Amino acid sequence: MKQKILEIKGLKTQFKTKKGIAKVVDGIDLTVFKGETLGIVGESGCGKSMTSLSVLRLIPDSGKIVEGSIVLNGEDLLQKSEKEMSKIRGNSISMIFQEPMTSLNPVITVGEQIAETIRQHQNLGKKEANQRAIEMLKLVGIPSPEQRAKQEPFQLSGGMRQRVMIAMSLACNPEVLIADEPTTALDVTVQSQILKLMKKLQQQLNMGIIFITHDLGVVAETCDHVAVMYAGEIIEQSTTRELFRNPKHPYTRGLLDSLPKLYEDQDELVAMRGNIPSPLVEHKGCKFAARCPLAEESCFETHPNLISYHDEYQVRCLVYEKERKRKEEVYG
Repeated sequence: MKQKILEIKGLKTQFKTKKGIAKVVDGIDLTVFKGETLGIVGESGCGKSMTSLSVLRLIPDSGKIVEGSIVLNGEDLLQKSEKEMSKIRGNSISMIFQEPMTSLNPVITVGEQIAETIRQHQNLGKKEANQRAIEMLKLVGIPSPEQRAKQEPFQLSGGMRQRVMIAMSLACNPEVLIADEPTTALDVTVQSQILKLMKKLQQQLNMGIIFITHDLGVVAETCDHVAVMYAGEIIEQSTTRELFRNPKHPYTRGLLDSLPKLYEDQDELVAMRGNIPSPLVEHKGCKFAARCPLAEESCFETHPNLISYHDEYQVRCLVYEKERKRKEEVYG
């Protein structure tokens, strides 16, 4: 039986701006299981990264989590003090950020940065922590780890820096790893190496992973389940296989149709019209209605709920629900 590690329910994160309240994360539910990878996909600005920062309670000062729960092994992180959260970050939950050059301290050696994390959470002395840092660099496939540990970030390649970030995030054997676009700035060869490394380390440590990306190819390669985000909401969620085989929501189908097809003749890629709406805008109906090729009048008037179906998928779409009911009446 699968074991839940992290369960997010009704999470809402808002920002106070001069133009009003921006609803960046608008009531999402997510579950992460031990040893499995949950992918979160969607266009830029849909709320993927802010969801991950909310889990760690690292949102900017202008933002606030106004509702929901984030339960890690039965304990709600939103009820923890900042002192308690500082013991959880980097220990029980770790995060790999998008750009390692801006996440690593440029004037401190990479070995010392990893060792500092270990000393903070594992109560080890300086010598033991330094040795552990070297072991972590070796674990993530960095050659000559003793030498590399003495180097500063600018002396390493982009792929090496990303491996350092992975080493740092795994140094305390976290139960949950959040990877926010961890391969975006890397070339295809290095990206493949990093993804294989993460999968290998996940199997060794049996940790749950939240993989945030806009790259559906990466999702297909790495994730067990996928949640599709749009304008701060989950609009579809299922196993990776089911999502690629039979996408239900028009937005998900649009994302998949925009991908180049290897075995089909394509003169040009199919693009979705319009842009993702501003989080400042209030929506009476479906947030995707203005861009949806299947939208009906009711879509602009009624906000759809995320409905769970018996075969383990969820969809937020009035048109899909209407069509499903019609088929049930016809076929029983």
